[in-house]
Amino acid sequence: MDIQTQWDKERILKATAFEPLHPVIARMGQAHFPTLQECNALLLAQEPHIKVHNGTALSFIPQEYGRLEFEAQYEPRCYLKGEVPTRADNWHDLLNALVWLTFPQAKAAINGRHYAALIQAALPEGSSERGAVRDAITLLDESGVIVPYADDGVAELLRGFQWKELFWHQRKQLKANMGFYIFGHGLYEKALKPYVGMTGQGLLLPVEKTFFTWSLEQRLAHLDEQLAGYLSNAENACSTRELSPVPLLGIPGWSADNEVPAYYDNTDYFRAGRQSAAQRKPLNTAPSSVAG
Repeated sequence: MDIQTQWDKERILKATAFEPLHPVIARMGQAHFPTLQECNALLLAQEPHIKVHNGTALSFIPQEYGRLEFEAQYEPRCYLKGEVPTRADNWHDLLNALVWLTFPQAKAAINGRHYAALIQAALPEGSSERGAVRDAITLLDESGVIVPYADDGVAELLRGFQWKELFWHQRKQLKANMGFYIFGHGLYEKALKPYVGMTGQGLLLPVEKTFFTWSLEQRLAHLDEQLAGYLSNAENACSTRELSPVPLLGIPGWSADNEVPAYYDNTDYFRAGRQSAAQRKPLNTAPSSVAG
């Protein structure tokens, strides 16, 4: 059994970092670590039903081991059959399932990009660019943080690594105009036992200021749609440099220790850096055709 941290539903429902998963976790039981059957029951109860890129309904299935044919490997199997191999009693895979239930369109778009890249890489004209795409979407899938913002000034502070100015001096402006929603299931696993140094890879999405007045469910649905549009556009997610580092424990409300300005003087955690050209590129969330 690969459970270093016991299932504690109430503790997770109190954790700010897990807020995007709260609506799904609230529907789960308290008594034991969620099973594959319980995750599939949540899928069946969800409306509309979650589907993968080709329109097949999603399901979670037991993990198979050993040498597998291409169609039986993780991404092809998900794309072709809608089946997500999932290990029992495993936090990493449970959190992946919860993200599927929370951001279904975005997860399907990631799977579609993976499958297209795998197919293209197998062709004679396949190139290393396909590897760069898979690197970018894997980083987002494992460690991504969706960062909606309604103020260009705070967005530039984040992109420019101006951590103390962003998190402390502009704290009020930040709280009113920027949000942080963990997407990566690997990052959720780290958040089970937060530590100084825990950093996400942020994708900044512009939103209207009214976004921050919506219910959590409305915000999650909007972010899922926007992220899916971004991922479905072949011009996007071509480099890991499109993502911006986010030191998560610096976010107001995410750590009891960051209520004093001296907290942000730790330059080992709040590191300086330089904004990349990919980060400056205008974000396009309109989907385009992706091979697959």
